[in-house]
Amino acid sequence: MTGDPPPLREIIERYGLGAKKSLGQHFLFDLNITRKIVRAADVSEADSVLEIGPGPGGLTRALLETGARVFAVERDRRCVDALGELKAHHPDRLFVIEADALSADEAAILGDAAPVKIIANLPYNISTELLVKWLKAGPALWRSMALMFQKEVADRILAAPGSKTYGRLSVIAQAASLPSRAFDLPARAFTPPPKVDSAVVLFNRPVEPVCDINTLERVTQAAFGQRRKMLRSSLKPLFGDRLADALKAAHVEETARAEDVAVAQFMKLAESL
Repeated sequence: MTGDPPPLREIIERYGLGAKKSLGQHFLFDLNITRKIVRAADVSEADSVLEIGPGPGGLTRALLETGARVFAVERDRRCVDALGELKAHHPDRLFVIEADALSADEAAILGDAAPVKIIANLPYNISTELLVKWLKAGPALWRSMALMFQKEVADRILAAPGSKTYGRLSVIAQAASLPSRAFDLPARAFTPPPKVDSAVVLFNRPVEPVCDINTLERVTQAAFGQRRKMLRSSLKPLFGDRLADALKAAHVEETARAEDVAVAQFMKLAESL
């Protein structure tokens, strides 16, 4: 199909696309902002992109402007129908998949397009679950990610040891990737505005191989699950009699608490386990 697709607001009105709170939807309509996300993610026509929760397609349009191929996974049938009009103008580069992102099989969806760049204004109610899912998937799935989170979640992802926001998510994200903050967005940039501000976080692949993320998740769950306890107590059920040797190998004091342990030390503990 030739010509430009209908304006985004026309599509929204035609398909009755009011954001659903149950799906954690907060739409981005401002093309200046969506283009800024795409620039931060360094997308080009050579890339294949996985987008989660495209909604009416605001970010999708900015991605397609680069010439990239876009695999858009959307759960909301109304949005799937609306994206069909955009696909009609980009039949060879936009692939719309109706699925729940949490249970979707990305490998089957992407085929030989993987590894891809994952770029998304994530539904806030499942954002951390999706991030951990993709971090576990590793280099077979993604080359880089540019993801929108609630600002407080972004703060947790990027937190340093010793801070109040440092926790399980900080360790797992920083062990499996190299995260950095691209920019913040005020709540008024979205429709409807959420109650908090948001932030775009970039994730690049680490140069060195990482430890097993599933094992690291077990260690951090035990350590941060009893945050105020010393590690000699909180990790005892997990390591048993091997705990003293594991802590020594990771250069961690037995009296240390979880929030004072560096990411590299947690990775060493996971390797010992």
